[in-house]
Amino acid sequence: MSSIEAEIQAMVDRETEAWDNLDAEALVSLFHPDMVWPWPPDPDAHDPETWLFLLGRYDRERWRTGWEELFRDYELVHNRRRTVRIQVSEQGDGAFAVVDVDTLWRSRATGEPFHWKGRACKGYTKVDGRWLLILHTGLLDYGDSDASR
Repeated sequence: MSSIEAEIQAMVDRETEAWDNLDAEALVSLFHPDMVWPWPPDPDAHDPETWLFLLGRYDRERWRTGWEELFRDYELVHNRRRTVRIQVSEQGDGAFAVVDVDTLWRSRATGEPFHWKGRACKGYTKVDGRWLLILHTGLLDYGDSDASR
Protein backbone atom coordinates (compact mmCIF):
# COMPACT_ATOMS: atom_id res chain seq x y z
CA MET A 1 0.00 0.00 0.00
CA SER A 2 1.37 3.40 -0.96
CA SER A 3 1.61 6.19 1.59
CA ILE A 4 -1.33 8.01 -0.06
CA GLU A 5 -3.44 4.84 0.02
CA ALA A 6 -2.58 4.54 3.71
CA GLU A 7 -3.71 8.15 4.25
CA ILE A 8 -7.02 7.42 2.51
CA GLN A 9 -7.49 4.25 4.54
CA ALA A 10 -6.88 6.35 7.66
CA MET A 11 -9.68 8.70 6.52
CA VAL A 12 -12.04 5.74 6.06
CA ASP A 13 -11.03 4.49 9.51
CA ARG A 14 -11.60 7.93 11.09
CA GLU A 15 -15.09 8.05 9.62
CA THR A 16 -15.85 4.52 10.86
CA GLU A 17 -14.60 5.45 14.33
CA ALA A 18 -16.78 8.59 14.34
CA TRP A 19 -19.86 6.49 13.57
CA ASP A 20 -18.83 3.91 16.19
CA ASN A 21 -18.48 6.65 18.80
CA LEU A 22 -21.63 8.53 17.71
CA ASP A 23 -19.42 11.60 17.30
CA ALA A 24 -21.09 14.10 14.97
CA GLU A 25 -18.29 16.65 15.45
CA ALA A 26 -15.68 14.11 14.32
CA LEU A 27 -17.80 13.33 11.26
CA VAL A 28 -18.12 16.94 10.12
CA SER A 29 -14.37 17.46 10.57
CA LEU A 30 -13.76 15.06 7.65
CA PHE A 31 -15.63 17.02 4.99
CA HIS A 32 -14.56 19.49 2.37
CA PRO A 33 -16.75 22.64 2.35
CA ASP A 34 -18.01 21.62 -1.13
CA MET A 35 -18.94 18.08 -0.06
CA VAL A 36 -21.98 16.50 -1.75
CA TRP A 37 -23.71 13.22 -0.93
CA PRO A 38 -26.27 11.90 -3.45
CA TRP A 39 -28.37 8.89 -2.42
CA PRO A 40 -30.15 6.24 -4.47
CA PRO A 41 -33.81 5.81 -3.46
CA ASP A 42 -33.07 2.14 -2.77
CA PRO A 43 -29.99 -0.14 -2.90
CA ASP A 44 -30.89 -1.43 -6.38
CA ALA A 45 -31.20 2.02 -8.00
CA HIS A 46 -27.96 1.98 -10.00
CA ASP A 47 -29.17 4.60 -12.46
CA PRO A 48 -28.19 8.00 -11.01
CA GLU A 49 -31.09 9.58 -12.91
CA THR A 50 -33.28 8.36 -10.02
CA TRP A 51 -31.02 9.45 -7.16
CA LEU A 52 -31.94 11.99 -4.50
CA PHE A 53 -30.03 14.88 -3.00
CA LEU A 54 -31.29 14.79 0.59
CA LEU A 55 -28.54 16.69 2.40
CA GLY A 56 -27.69 19.32 -0.19
CA ARG A 57 -24.23 20.86 -0.28
CA TYR A 58 -22.30 20.44 2.95
CA ASP A 59 -23.46 22.68 5.77
CA ARG A 60 -21.50 21.90 8.93
CA GLU A 61 -24.17 22.88 11.45
CA ARG A 62 -27.09 21.36 9.57
CA TRP A 63 -25.29 18.07 8.98
CA ARG A 64 -23.94 17.90 12.55
CA THR A 65 -27.40 18.59 13.97
CA GLY A 66 -28.91 15.90 11.76
CA TRP A 67 -26.44 13.30 12.98
CA GLU A 68 -26.92 14.35 16.59
CA GLU A 69 -30.65 13.73 16.09
CA LEU A 70 -29.90 10.31 14.55
CA PHE A 71 -27.69 9.41 17.54
CA ARG A 72 -30.38 10.61 19.95
CA ASP A 73 -33.17 8.67 18.26
CA TYR A 74 -31.32 5.48 17.26
CA GLU A 75 -29.05 3.01 19.02
CA LEU A 76 -26.10 1.70 17.00
CA VAL A 77 -26.36 -2.10 16.89
CA HIS A 78 -23.34 -2.71 14.65
CA ASN A 79 -21.15 -0.85 12.18
CA ARG A 80 -19.18 -3.15 9.88
CA ARG A 81 -17.15 -1.57 7.10
CA ARG A 82 -14.60 -3.07 4.74
CA THR A 83 -12.46 -1.17 2.28
CA VAL A 84 -12.61 -2.96 -1.07
CA ARG A 85 -10.38 -0.68 -3.11
CA ILE A 86 -8.50 2.59 -2.97
CA GLN A 87 -7.58 4.39 -6.19
CA VAL A 88 -5.27 7.42 -6.20
CA SER A 89 -5.06 9.90 -9.09
CA GLU A 90 -1.84 9.94 -11.08
CA GLN A 91 -1.20 13.43 -9.70
CA GLY A 92 -1.62 12.25 -6.09
CA ASP A 93 -4.15 14.98 -5.31
CA GLY A 94 -7.40 13.00 -5.50
CA ALA A 95 -8.53 9.53 -4.55
CA PHE A 96 -11.54 7.38 -3.97
CA ALA A 97 -12.26 4.46 -1.68
CA VAL A 98 -14.84 1.76 -2.33
CA VAL A 99 -16.27 0.65 1.01
CA ASP A 100 -18.79 -2.06 1.88
CA VAL A 101 -21.04 -0.80 4.67
CA ASP A 102 -23.28 -2.78 7.01
CA THR A 103 -24.55 -0.42 9.70
CA LEU A 104 -27.61 -1.36 11.73
CA TRP A 105 -29.50 1.13 13.88
CA ARG A 106 -32.48 0.48 16.14
CA SER A 107 -35.09 3.11 16.97
CA ARG A 108 -34.94 3.94 20.66
CA ALA A 109 -38.70 4.68 20.62
CA THR A 110 -40.07 1.72 18.66
CA GLY A 111 -37.26 -0.82 18.40
CA GLU A 112 -37.63 -0.80 14.59
CA PRO A 113 -34.42 -1.48 12.64
CA PHE A 114 -32.89 1.11 10.30
CA HIS A 115 -30.29 -0.62 8.14
CA TRP A 116 -27.61 0.94 5.96
CA LYS A 117 -26.23 -1.82 3.76
CA GLY A 118 -24.41 -1.63 0.47
CA ARG A 119 -21.34 -0.36 -1.31
CA ALA A 120 -20.27 3.30 -1.30
CA CYS A 121 -17.75 5.29 -3.26
CA LYS A 122 -16.02 7.96 -1.17
CA GLY A 123 -14.14 10.67 -3.07
CA TYR A 124 -11.25 12.56 -1.47
CA THR A 125 -9.35 15.69 -2.42
CA LYS A 126 -6.13 17.05 -0.98
CA VAL A 127 -6.37 20.68 0.17
CA ASP A 128 -3.45 22.49 1.80
CA GLY A 129 -1.76 19.18 2.60
CA ARG A 130 -4.86 17.64 4.18
CA TRP A 131 -7.21 15.01 2.75
CA LEU A 132 -10.94 15.83 2.91
CA LEU A 133 -14.00 13.90 1.84
CA ILE A 134 -15.64 15.75 -1.06
CA LEU A 135 -18.07 13.17 -2.50
CA HIS A 136 -19.86 10.18 -1.08
CA THR A 137 -22.40 8.08 -2.92
CA GLY A 138 -25.28 6.49 -1.11
CA LEU A 139 -25.19 2.74 -0.65
CA LEU A 140 -25.85 0.41 -3.55
CA ASP A 141 -26.25 -3.36 -3.64
CA TYR A 142 -23.98 -4.99 -6.20
CA GLY A 143 -25.02 -8.54 -5.35
CA ASP A 144 -21.53 -9.95 -4.95
CA SER A 145 -20.17 -7.54 -2.32
CA ASP A 146 -19.79 -8.28 1.39
CA ALA A 147 -22.30 -5.52 2.01
CA SER A 148 -24.98 -7.30 0.00
CA ARG A 149 -24.71 -10.48 2.07
